[in-house]
Amino acid sequence: MKVYLDLIFITNFLFDFIILLTTSLILKRNVKIYRILLGALFGSISILILFIRMNSIQLFLFKFIISVLMIIITFSYKNIKYTMKNIYYLYLVSIILGGLLYFINLQISTKNVGLLFVSNDISLNLIISILLSIIMLYSYVKQIRSLRTNYNKYYKVELYFNDGSCTNVNAFLDTGNKLIDPYKKRPIILINDNKIDEKEKEKIILVPYHTISSDGILKCINASKICIDGILYKKKFLLGLTDKINIDGVDCILNEKLLEE
Repeated sequence: MKVYLDLIFITNFLFDFIILLTTSLILKRNVKIYRILLGALFGSISILILFIRMNSIQLFLFKFIISVLMIIITFSYKNIKYTMKNIYYLYLVSIILGGLLYFINLQISTKNVGLLFVSNDISLNLIISILLSIIMLYSYVKQIRSLRTNYNKYYKVELYFNDGSCTNVNAFLDTGNKLIDPYKKRPIILINDNKIDEKEKEKIILVPYHTISSDGILKCINASKICIDGILYKKKFLLGLTDKINIDGVDCILNEKLLEE
């Protein structure tokens, strides 16, 4: 099988650039594009040394040193914690991209001659791999950012009732939930009614509510106290029963009034 060095260089440069760019986007590193290009160029040139015969330990150490130098070239060195975090995400993105390339190669490779190279021309899986890598890693970065935005809004909640019973639920802090009991000005927490014992539902309080989109009557019950992430207790609030909580893995919508203190 013929191996073209220019094809190896270009391919590795493209994938190194994609990996470094994705790492920069995930960590929100404000680096110039030319530094990412330099890091990718260094990684691509260094790959030629891999044709020198090495044992597995030497090869591993060499690759690790190359990755560290790529990170320093791209993001510079500030301290060990900063650099190690950059390296961690570089390898994380590389593993995701490597898995994607392996899957593509198994599915669409027309010739069984390696992951990305063929003897006479550029294989179809190389072109598709580059395009799909960009799309998949862009999607991955977008999802990571979304998770980071929402992560701080999830809470573990324990609800205690007057009979001494306790219900544990996953809750989400929705800044749009501004429901207030008009009688005693108590904040209202929304909870899926299937999380509440039937005997508690016998003590229903009908509370009128008004939102931008609708008006109505909400069925509420009292609880003796609430514990949010093990540290916050409140006694003056109501539980509004609903079956319309559609957030994945969440059965309770907190009211931001509870967290104001």
